Amino acid sequence: MAIHKLVLEDDFSNEFSLIAIHCSEEAYKMAYMLNKHVPLQLVRKPLDIDFSNNGLVVTFPIFEYEDVMTYNSYNLVSNKSKSFSAKVHSSGGLFDEISSEKTVTTFLLNEFKKVDFFLKIHSDYEKVPTRNLISAINKIEQVISAYSIDTDKIKSKHNLIFN
Repeated sequence: MAIHKLVLEDDFSNEFSLIAIHCSEEAYKMAYMLNKHVPLQLVRKPLDIDFSNNGLVVTFPIFEYEDVMTYNSYNLVSNKSKSFSAKVHSSGGLFDEISSEKTVTTFLLNEFKKVDFFLKIHSDYEKVPTRNLISAINKIEQVISAYSIDTDKIKSKHNLIFN
């Protein structure tokens, strides 16, 4: 009897560049600042990225711009999402309910917990050089730092599939 072995590999063949951005502003303000200082036209997508994490629905705002002249697409996504978890404990009495709320922070990429935003750049042809783009982002006053991330070191690449 022949033994057939199926090998499932993570085929993330779409090459992309990823820029980490440290900035304490809200996602809409970060998109506005990138549109103002960098030649982008980011627009918020109608649907956010959503995950289920331990019974909580976690959403991450995402902004998108497709440059039809260079065949590049840009996605700005927040790395942090805060959600509220509420628990009600009853001791059996009429007025003895104890409720507690706590804020749960979830990250899009757990290995980069200090990063606030990611700018994913996808090209139909090859990896996009990002040196000039990173330099322009770092010139924005509210941005603490921006740098390129080696995409081969990302453990959870499946969280960066936005389509």
